[in-house]
Parts: sequence; C-alpha cells; structure tokens
Amino acid sequence: MCFCGYILPALNIFVKTNPINPVHTILTSPVEYITGVTTLKGDLLKKELGIFTFNDLLNHFPFRHVDKTKLDKIASLNPNTEYAQVAGKITQIEMLGEGRGRRLVASLQDDTGEIELVWFQGISWVQKAIHIGHQYLVFGRVTFFMRNAQIAHPELENFTVQKPDGKFYLEPVYPSTEKLKAKGLNGRAIGKLTYALLQILAEKDLPENLPEPVIKQYKFISRFNAYRQIHFPASDKHYQHAVRRLKFEELFFAQLRLGLIKSTRHRFSKGLVFDKVGELFNSFYKSYLPFELTNAQKRVLKEIRKDAGSSKQMNRLLQGDVGSGKTIVALMMMLIAADNDFQAVLMAPTEILAQQHYNSITGILKDMPVCVKMLTGSSKGKERKEVLKLCEDGSLNILIGTHAVIEDKVVFKNLGFAVIDEQHKFGVAQRAQLWKKNTIPPHVLVMTATPIPRTLALTAYGDLDYSVIDELPPGRQPINTLHRPESARPQVMDFVKDEIKKGRQAYIVYPLIEESSKLDYENLMKGYEEVKSFFPEPKYWISMVHGKQKADVKEANMQRFVKADTQIMVSTTVIEVGVNVPNASVMVIESAEKFGLSQLHQLRGRVGRGAEKSFCILLTGPKASNDARERLKTMVATNDGFRIAEKDLEIRGPGDIEGTKQSGLLNFKLANIVHDKIILEAAKNIAEILLENDPDMIFADNLPVKNFIQQQKGKTAWSKIS
Repeated sequence: MCFCGYILPALNIFVKTNPINPVHTILTSPVEYITGVTTLKGDLLKKELGIFTFNDLLNHFPFRHVDKTKLDKIASLNPNTEYAQVAGKITQIEMLGEGRGRRLVASLQDDTGEIELVWFQGISWVQKAIHIGHQYLVFGRVTFFMRNAQIAHPELENFTVQKPDGKFYLEPVYPSTEKLKAKGLNGRAIGKLTYALLQILAEKDLPENLPEPVIKQYKFISRFNAYRQIHFPASDKHYQHAVRRLKFEELFFAQLRLGLIKSTRHRFSKGLVFDKVGELFNSFYKSYLPFELTNAQKRVLKEIRKDAGSSKQMNRLLQGDVGSGKTIVALMMMLIAADNDFQAVLMAPTEILAQQHYNSITGILKDMPVCVKMLTGSSKGKERKEVLKLCEDGSLNILIGTHAVIEDKVVFKNLGFAVIDEQHKFGVAQRAQLWKKNTIPPHVLVMTATPIPRTLALTAYGDLDYSVIDELPPGRQPINTLHRPESARPQVMDFVKDEIKKGRQAYIVYPLIEESSKLDYENLMKGYEEVKSFFPEPKYWISMVHGKQKADVKEANMQRFVKADTQIMVSTTVIEVGVNVPNASVMVIESAEKFGLSQLHQLRGRVGRGAEKSFCILLTGPKASNDARERLKTMVATNDGFRIAEKDLEIRGPGDIEGTKQSGLLNFKLANIVHDKIILEAAKNIAEILLENDPDMIFADNLPVKNFIQQQKGKTAWSKIS
C-alpha cells in the first residue's frame, strides 16, 4: 500500500501488451500503453507536457530528487532539520478542532522518541488508510510546535523490511501542471510511470549513439545507464555522471547537425566564382577609400574573397560592433562582384537604415562608374519602374533596399552577391527568397551589429561560416557612460545644454513597453513636453520620432536632425538602428532599467561617431531590479560589445536573446550554453573532427552516430536552418 502516489519495487506495474515489435520500436509506443495511463490521462500528457510516446516520457527529466535512502531517528530531529524520513508505529489517532481549524493528528513512535503527523485536508481518506499498531515509513518537512517535532501532510507508506534503512535510489520529482495534478498526475505520479517504463527497457532499446573512442576518452557511462541514473540515481554522484553524459549528447548532436549542413554546402553546393579583382575594386581601394582599413577588416575581406572564389556558395555571418566598419567591407565585395559582371543587393530591415546605406554608399562612389539605386516600399511609379528595368537589363550594379528587393517583380540579370544587414530582423523564408534570384544562388553575407557571444554563435549560427571585426577604426573614442538617478535630471539637462552650446546635438530616448503602445505614446508625449520645458523654443529646436508617425513625417523629422536644423532628437527605440549623426555627442536614455543590455549598447552606438568626446547618460527610476542594476553596471564598465553580449547571455539566458526565441535552436532539455561552455566546446571539437575525417560517417566507430541521426530525421527542425 502506498499513500503518496509513489512506486515501490514491490508494486505490480506492467506495460500493456504492445503488438509492435518491441526490439526496435518500443520507444515509439504510445504513452497509453503504460498501465495507469487512460485515454484521458494520455490526452492530458500530450497537451500539457508534449508526452506522446515512451521516448517522450523517458526524456521528461526530473527537476529535483528527494533523498529517501536513509532513515532518521526521531530523537535526532532538531530545528535545523529540513526534511526527514522516519519509520515507526502509529500509537494514537485523534481528531482535533472544529470548522476550519479541524485537523487529524497521529502519533508515530520509533525506539528513540515520538513525532506528530498532522493532516488539515483529505482527512476522511487518511482516516480509512492508517491504523493504530501498523508500521509506516514517513517522509516530509519537519517543523517544531511547542518544542515537539511535527510533519504536516506526510508521505506515508507501509514499512517494509526489504530495505529497512530507506530506498535504493533518490526519488525523482517531475515537472507537472495544475490540469495534470487535478487528474492525479503530479510530479511523483509521473515518476511512477517512468519507473514502470524503465523496468521493461533493455540496453538494446537504448543503443549507443556516440563513437566508442569518445565514450572512453571522456569516461562516459553507457547511454542506457545514463537514462536510468538521471531518473532514479543511486546517489548524487551517479546523477551527475548521467547529466554530464546526456548534456554532451545534446550539444554534440546539435553541433553535428549544424556541421553537416555546413559540410554539405562546402562539398556539394555550386557557387558563382569571383575569379578576379578588377578595375572598380582597385580604383576604389587606391583613390576613393575614405580611411585606412583596420587589420580586422583586411582579414575579414580576405576570408570573404576566398569564399567567393571557391566555386562553392558562401553563407557567411559577419559580426562587428557598432562603427567597426562592416559596411565598407560589404561594399568592397560588391565592387568585386561588379568586376566579375555580377550584380549585388543590400537588404536592410527599415527604410531609414536602407536610406542611410544608400546615402553613404552613393556618397563614397559618386565619382565612380557604378550604378547604385534604392528600392523600398515607398518607391513609386516611374522611379520604381526605372529601378526594375535597370535590374533586369543588368545596367544596375548595386541595389539597396528593404524587403521590397525580394518581391517577385524584382528580377536581376545576374545577381551574384547579397548582403543582409541586421540579419536577426529577417526570417529564414525572407533570406531564402534572395537565393532564388539566380539559377545558381548568390553568395550571401549576413551582417549584425549585435555582437553575438561565442557560445551562442556556435549554437545558433553554427551552420554559417563566421567572421568577426573585433577592432574599431582608429580615431574612434570610447563613449563615456554614466548612470544617474531620476533626482539628478536637472543636472543632466544642464549638461546637455552645455554640449549644445558647443555646437553639438543630443538624443533623448524613451523605452517601448510591449504590452501597451498607448502607454508608450503617452509616456513619450509626456517626456516630450518635459524636454520642451527644459529646452524652450526658439532658443532650442526639437525633433520627435516614434512608431505611430507616417513614414514621410518620421523621415522629415530624422532629416531635420541629421541636417542640424534641430539640436535635440526625442525618440523611442526606432533610432536603435538607422541614424548616423557624427555631430551628436550626448545620448540620454530615460528609464534605462527597462532596456536590455544589447539594446542599450545598440542605442549608445548612435553617438561617438564624430571626433568629439561623447556621452551616454542612463537615467533610472527608483525601482530597478537586481538584473537591471547588473545591466547598468556593465554598461558603465565597458564599451566592448562582445563583453556586453556575454554578460547579456549570462543575465537573460539563451532563450531570450533576440532572434533565438522563435528559432527553436536552443531548446535543450538539459544543456545550458552559458553554464556548459566547456562541454559545448568539447562537443563542437569532436563533431568537427568527425566530419573532417569521415564526412559520410562510414567508419565503424561512427556508425552508431549515423544510425541515431537517421532515426531522428523528421523529428527536428534542423533542415529549416539557413
């Protein structure tokens, strides 16, 4: 008999007869084949926890274990004892109190003393289940009342002499939901099902999926044993061994799948060949390049050129901090494309950013024989027709635009090079549209100014080749970042006035609160009025930009600021990407505690673009959380985007980093790329060595890996990664 809904080895739990061949398919059996799982419970397990099969149940891991491997003596319990397991005889049962204070109290006695067991709920059921004079095994949280030890709502089982000193294993507790609990499937009841499943599984049902040399190298326990010990470990040490093995397995196969995509592309994908560096590139490099390239830019340019000349299609991620000079590298590659009679396209997520790229590129190339045009949603009538015609007849060298460039009506004569800026703003489908613009897909360079921590890059972008510009151009000054409380607002505004007196400009940025665009707007308007009270017209002129404005109004207000007709830009985060004003030397970020780290860093990158000293002031209200304070501290301490990205990953976790939440790439059950960096690096190295030495996995040692991947086909979304 068991009153806590948990398993004992003596329980007769069987799996219903499965007519399917159990040797090969037992793990694909529906969860309803386990005794105790009715159709209703099976439906709930599917809906609530995504448990459809034996395999799903096996991979539903406990979130903690309770140690019931030893017995405590009642006399040894003290106020410092949190949980205890005792065995003894019920000597007394009585009902006390009335109404809401009604409770059932029983006395349990061992050879050292006595403890009270108390129930406030389910009393009638307990009364029927326990009997004076019977021996019970009792577990629960210990409290003391009037110096007497007490356990409220204990877990209670008939005491057995099979193992009089406790259980053979640590008892697992599983994630559950309120709906499941209502149907008797709490965390421990799910454990009962898992225990039943493990009784009928043999080693052959969980064959090895790692190469034998790897298992030996890292002293991994067997896969079968890992699953047994993660659910019902003999000790904490056994549990840790199981977790280590299964974490490695998760990360290894993630790396291997990404590596296979990359390896297949490198081996089999046909690409356009840029085999010469011609007149356009050389002329630009010698006569028009506005500054000396950094060593990092030269290195990255070399990497991209090598790819583009290899006859394999390039898919490369280029990351670098704000202002590191990614665009100039992309432009030089677009000129190489033109030298090889190919067209190039640059796709940006917003019209503002597309306009900025267009202005800067046409400005640099104004004296060169290169045809550059822009295409956005705002391009109308005659202008649009002309751009489409130039694209189709090949007269156009470089097209810059928004997602408008991937519309079906846009036909290129010979597209060879595609640049995607701020890649996390675009989905896979949008990128795939670009590939269809030529019979042989163009080379693709995706750029991001959001530094990606190495661990995240290895995981979320592991199928892409990877370049980093990790140095800023000479002359770029670090931005002085200061944190000030709301009470210091007058002094902050006086400082802004001093900068304006020197002929500089300032941004004042307000947060977006996803839950309420109405509230956002109200906050912004209130903020705008407050700024006007500090900076009255006509002495000062203010531009305001926000998401509710029409595109032409927004653009006009931006341009007023760009041309220095206004000294202050009041804005929401729409200026996170897109505005380049070298004369702006101050950014004030209102309610800075409401922004994420990477967003704060992106915003800060809007200043410090000129030769003058620049400042970013983080204004915060009184209610900043610990995480928020940690973010602000990091911002003040460093300008290094990569350090910031690592910290952001550490604070928020991988699932909340922009672009990864929806991708499903980081949905590991056990592994955490922040805390398991060492395992991730090891898994990546092993995966790379395996694919380098045996890309088709035909060696005997690698056959378990190949078999496992083939079994998993169709169960993951890896094929959708680009």
